[in-house]
Amino acid sequence: MSDNENKLGIAPNLAGLLCNTPCCIGLIFSVIAIVVEKENKFIKFHAFQSLLLHGAAFAVWIVLWLAGMIAGMILWILGLAVGALSLLIALGFLGAQIFMMIKANNNEQFKLPVIGDLASQWS
Repeated sequence: MSDNENKLGIAPNLAGLLCNTPCCIGLIFSVIAIVVEKENKFIKFHAFQSLLLHGAAFAVWIVLWLAGMIAGMILWILGLAVGALSLLIALGFLGAQIFMMIKANNNEQFKLPVIGDLASQWS
């Protein structure tokens, strides 16, 4: 199987782009890509990296949500500060996903810090 052939039946750069799409589309497509694609390392890398990024975003969201609840009970302005921080971090995750979509579309396998190495090992 050549680099352009895969079980998904679409171009690898498009598959990588879809894996990195924000929110549920990227999450669902990444799971499908991991289950279906067994040969193409480019697609598997982007699928694993996307799943790890989604997992990290969810974990950070849970922590910040709890921190916001607790801070809001102590002093409402602290709750607002945590909410503002949450918004900035969410925009950062969105920016990372858009950046990874661009890289995947250009057939680049850019490794994000920490999770990129894990995705590379698992692909």
